[in-house]
Amino acid sequence: MAKDYDVVILGGGTGGYVAAIRAAKLGLKTAVVEKGKLGGTCLHKGCIPSKALLRSAEVFATTKNHASSFGVNTGEVTLDFSRVQDRKDSIVAQLHQGVQALMKKGKIDVYEGIGRILGPSIFSPMPGTISVELANGEENEMLIPQNVIVATGSRPRTLPGLTIDGEFVITSDEALSLKELPASILIVGGGVIGIEWASMLNDFGVEVTVIEYADHILPTEDQDISKEMKKLLENKGIKFVTSAKVLAETLSIANNKVSIEAEVLGENQNYIADKILVSVGRQANVEGIGLENTDIVVENGFIQTNNHFQTKESHIYAIGDVIGGLQLAHVASHEGIHAIEHIAGITTEKVDDNWISRCIYSSPEAASVGLTEEQAKKEGIPIKVGKFPFKAIGKALVYGESDGFVKMIANSETNDLVGVHMIGPHVTDMIAEAGLAMVLDATPWEIAHSVHPHPTLSEVLGEAALAVDGNAIHM
Repeated sequence: MAKDYDVVILGGGTGGYVAAIRAAKLGLKTAVVEKGKLGGTCLHKGCIPSKALLRSAEVFATTKNHASSFGVNTGEVTLDFSRVQDRKDSIVAQLHQGVQALMKKGKIDVYEGIGRILGPSIFSPMPGTISVELANGEENEMLIPQNVIVATGSRPRTLPGLTIDGEFVITSDEALSLKELPASILIVGGGVIGIEWASMLNDFGVEVTVIEYADHILPTEDQDISKEMKKLLENKGIKFVTSAKVLAETLSIANNKVSIEAEVLGENQNYIADKILVSVGRQANVEGIGLENTDIVVENGFIQTNNHFQTKESHIYAIGDVIGGLQLAHVASHEGIHAIEHIAGITTEKVDDNWISRCIYSSPEAASVGLTEEQAKKEGIPIKVGKFPFKAIGKALVYGESDGFVKMIANSETNDLVGVHMIGPHVTDMIAEAGLAMVLDATPWEIAHSVHPHPTLSEVLGEAALAVDGNAIHM
């Protein structure tokens, strides 16, 4: 028997389940269809497990390489990678239970299976009826929603001809389930995910080489951040090859080793390692969900939406990675809340992309919000820039991590903040202050005159704000 809902959400990842909770709080009868586990990629194959591994890598590297500088004698430091994985799994399991509890609390129906959008039928004159192929093999469920939200997320993108075998050639999905660490690895792609894995595996003691197609790593970040990250990771022993085109057809596996060639500045070079990790972005999950039964437009692999995340079928919305843009969990959550509030008739405006913070959880960390210096110049914005290093911040020296800096960019005519870029200790936690400043259309003067407690790492923000006008105190 078909079941009626105000909202049915395809996908129970971060965007989907947050949208469901908001819908339930607004009194909308809501269902979520999820083919895997609630929490989606972020909880099970992305944000949370990778950060759990990064934390273990940080603790191991700090204890092994730096404990003595704090006066702590540790003796021989060894790594039990099985316990590292067990810790990661327990964190994921705890959070998964939490999401399940939130669904029950909100009286949200959860269907485990694959949901497909049907065209006009006896159930509805418009496309949008959802047929759910249940994971338990029972007869399909028919859900008749007034509104649909597509939140099916994304998966790792691969290079044409470079087959993922799960053993020698892997993506981040397979890397999260490694039983043991390889002695060496080639990482194809020097973007955010590639750099996080390079940092983590290096801290675990793996020999890491990163091969990047662009002429510098982290190509979407401010170039000063990219240069500093490369320098600091090279100091830790990571090798980088830029302006390199991987030649998939040269892949070969022999003697438990994988080799591949890359064209670097017109010359082919060969690289050999125990594994290759392919990290070249993510592609939207738009297949097999019935989009062909609708007028929904898909361009360059992503669903097209308006500022309220409506597709061409106005009662069908799409959010998160499946629509492209900033493919970040916190972005998907806000998009999901916006879509639900629009369905409920609540007036709301789309969040400006320049207000959204972006984080890289490597060691060192990096974080940013707003425009890069290059983007600002391209847009013709007159700018002034202030930079301040962590080496002049007392808490950074106490903490034992004084590499890096904060870079603040402002409009030289209006003094409005244009962008903030950080690299150094705990910057992924501190970027929120800069994000709030962007939302409030703050100036560096206002940031500088918000008194930052001493001694804290946050003082670097106040100093960088002063530096925009040449008034830094401690440099």
